[in-house]
Amino acid sequence: MTSTIAQPTQADMAAIAALTQRMIAAWAHGDAETIANLFVEDGTMILAGTYCDSRAKILDYFTDAFQNQYRGTQVTGRPVGSRFFGPDAGVLLTAGGVLEPGETEVSDKQAIRASWTVVRRDGEWRLAAYQNTPRDAVA
Repeated sequence: MTSTIAQPTQADMAAIAALTQRMIAAWAHGDAETIANLFVEDGTMILAGTYCDSRAKILDYFTDAFQNQYRGTQVTGRPVGSRFFGPDAGVLLTAGGVLEPGETEVSDKQAIRASWTVVRRDGEWRLAAYQNTPRDAVA
């Protein structure tokens, strides 16, 4: 028996892609709360050396990061693929990275690939999990 997975609508695809733009805009303003609110309550974020397993911990991480290592930085990214597991869950793949103050292009050192696991909760697309890794192999 063959099962068919319902694909998201064009509106769903736009809402999912908008998550990346909302992240970029919030980062530009050092807005940790808006970034944390992109996630579901029990969302997960994995970065090199960082593991956050709730929206509250993600908020704490970015509150500190915008005062320290990410102060004055920007972030950029673009979708490179997606796949869906049903009408309310999928993964968006992106390429991008952090722009240091004054940079207009992501350096090789800061370039990443990321996966955004998205779910629809209460009619709104949110991040269930976000993970990134360096684009290039570390020597």
